[in-house]
Order: sequence, then C-alpha cells, then structure tokens
Amino acid sequence: MIAAIALMVLAVLLIGRMLFSSGETSSVAATSSVTPSPAPSPADPAPTRVVHVRPGAQKKPAHVARSLDPTLRYDWLKASEDTEYQGKGRNIFRAEAEIPQIIKNPVLDKQNSAPTGPPPPAPPPPINMKFFGFANKPGESKKIFLSQGEDVFIAAEGDIVDRRYKVLRISPMSVEIEDVLSNNRQSIPLTQG
Repeated sequence: MIAAIALMVLAVLLIGRMLFSSGETSSVAATSSVTPSPAPSPADPAPTRVVHVRPGAQKKPAHVARSLDPTLRYDWLKASEDTEYQGKGRNIFRAEAEIPQIIKNPVLDKQNSAPTGPPPPAPPPPINMKFFGFANKPGESKKIFLSQGEDVFIAAEGDIVDRRYKVLRISPMSVEIEDVLSNNRQSIPLTQG
C-alpha cells in the first residue's frame, strides 16, 4: 500500500513538472500579449515570438504567429486598402493563354509595301457532300450514295443533286462534283462508315 502511494505521488510530480515546464513558454507569450505595446508602423516588421525547444521534444511548425494581440490594427487595414493589384496582363478568369500579337513598325511597313490592286476574290465555299458507297444493279449505270447532313442522295454521272451539285465523274475511290452556282469543282474521296 505504501509503495503504491509513493508511486502515485511520484507520477503526480512528474506530470506536474511536464505541465509547468511546457506551460512556461505559453505563459510568457500570454503575458507579453497582455501588456500593451506601442503600435508599430506598417513599415516596421511585426514582433515575433521566440520559442525554446527542449532536446528530445517534438518540433513545432515553422510558421509562428506575428502577434497574439487580438485587437484590430487600423493602420494595417489602411495599408492593405491602398494596395493595388498589378498583374502581368493575363486574365486569371480564362483558362487559355492569350497569344501576344507582334506589333510591326509602321515606318518599315510603308517602305516595304508596294501599292497593290484590289484584294483577291474569296475562294468558293467547299462542297460539303460525303461519298460513302455504290448502288450497282446489273444492266444499269453506276450509281453512288452521297450525303449532306442527314439527307442521303443516290446519283449517277451527269445527275444534279440537291439542285446545286452535278456529278461529273465516278471512280472507284472518289467522285468529282461541280457546284453549278459557283463553278467550283472538287474531288470527294470514299469514306468508310
């Protein structure tokens, strides 16, 4: 019974020593935050807290609070309000990066540019038909399947499709079509699917 009481007293003393030795640094910090200190100007660095670490104890995080004083610092708020964001010109709300445009020297451009005539005419619009197969019956001419969007057309050489496109020549791997409105000729290859 006496040995159990002696061990209990020893355990209480050891626990008390651990609590009071680690509590010394926090009590020092607490008393320093209670004492009023003159407010540093925004240019002065904020005071930092020094923490002593016992050998063998766990390391504390590297970041240390600048001040434990909970009062509102109006001078720091004023300094942050006057701060203006100066980015690098990139819009942070767009995922793609904007490609910078090269600015040409107007003096060099005037010297190098010769007077030109009217701009060349725009190229004719492409023929957006798809060639996807043949329709052959014995004794008839060779016919092909053409599609434009959801419309499907069956045509032979010389036929006009969709009141605009004339089938000129059918070969095993492509078909030559002419747009009769713009006299544009285009060879359309055979597509799978």
